[in-house]
Amino acid sequence: MRSPAAIIRIYLVLLLGNTLAASLIWGINTIFLLDAGLSNLEAFSANAFFTLGMVLFEVPTGVVADTIGRRASYLLGTVTLSVTTLIYVLLWYVQAPFWQWAISSVLIGLGFTFFSGAVEAWLVDALTAAGYTGEMEPVFGRGQVVSGVAMLTGSLAGGYIAAQTNLGVPFLVRAGILLAMFAVAFWLMHDIGFTPHRTRQPWREMTRVLRDSVEHGWRRPAVKWLMLEAFFTGGVGFYVFYALQPYLLELYGDPEAYQVAGLVAAIVAGAQILGGLAAPWIRRLFRRRTSALIATTVASAASLVAIGVIDSFLAAIALIVVWALLYAAEMPIRQAYLNGLIPSEQRATILSFDSLVGSAGGVWSQPVLGRSADLWGYGGSFVLSAGISLLAVPFLALSRRQRAPADVRVTEARTQAPAQPPETGADHPPTAP
Repeated sequence: MRSPAAIIRIYLVLLLGNTLAASLIWGINTIFLLDAGLSNLEAFSANAFFTLGMVLFEVPTGVVADTIGRRASYLLGTVTLSVTTLIYVLLWYVQAPFWQWAISSVLIGLGFTFFSGAVEAWLVDALTAAGYTGEMEPVFGRGQVVSGVAMLTGSLAGGYIAAQTNLGVPFLVRAGILLAMFAVAFWLMHDIGFTPHRTRQPWREMTRVLRDSVEHGWRRPAVKWLMLEAFFTGGVGFYVFYALQPYLLELYGDPEAYQVAGLVAAIVAGAQILGGLAAPWIRRLFRRRTSALIATTVASAASLVAIGVIDSFLAAIALIVVWALLYAAEMPIRQAYLNGLIPSEQRATILSFDSLVGSAGGVWSQPVLGRSADLWGYGGSFVLSAGISLLAVPFLALSRRQRAPADVRVTEARTQAPAQPPETGADHPPTAP
């Protein structure tokens, strides 16, 4: 039996390798697709097919992790993602038609869903079996820092490698790292403290997951409105991240300065660390979490409008920093609010369903925004992105109207909880924070 410290080290190594491999192409992905002959509409439609793949396979691969094992799910993810990454390079080399990019993007989404939740579930199971009695927040906090450092390193390295060689080489390096992570996980990652839930009817298991998601998530108004908010903001964040790459090259004036495009991913990586640190400070400025979410959503939309209308490279960099910090600071606040709204027994199920709704938003919004970039340029598409983001505000306000105890500070929630009426339209009493 490994010690808790050894288990945490393995978790951090797996997280480091995954994030480093993934982030190598994040700074150049859009430029790579455009260089393959795709239009903006086709490039962002390919990204939409990636998110569609995540929607389609999120639940089935979760069943794999719960029935066969977390280790098996991780190993399948490394193989699937490395093979599909190599297919991407082949499509780029032969200037393949769009339909082939669409199929490959769906399969890349499949690869990522094998990872989703598997490593985190493995960590919790193994630490519990090893007798770990400490808090989990410091462990996940270290994981976020490691991910941020890996993303910063990978995005800058990917842009540099592309500038020195060509756009296909970072993808080849990514596939190589993933195969190396397969070997590392095969050697170090063994299911500890995990009892597979064997089922001869996986379809029935998937149906149960979806049924629980509706019963304990969608039918609770505060949770439902929060999920609908993600339907508008999730896809916008994905689009903006990738559209900023070619936009910065336009402003910089050198279409082959790929290291400049990598700045976007580097900025987001730094914001992931700083935004997480800033989230508690931002939270203290507001009595309700929904008020903080509404404020950051509006401020984020304003920064997108400014990015779209100010034609200056240095100003764009500064505004991207603002946008990325707001986006990163909002995430922990939303996570805390959502986790406080749902019962622990259905927490994993509802969080997966929330992820599905956010990914579904990316399926429709990315082609729309990609087409707007073809028609009005990237600046116009950022302004439209801001408008779509603002559509989330009414849903946050509706969630706020439920006055759930999880929406206020813990000390206030404890004193107010007995006086809270049941959520309107729900068959369940409000969930304790």
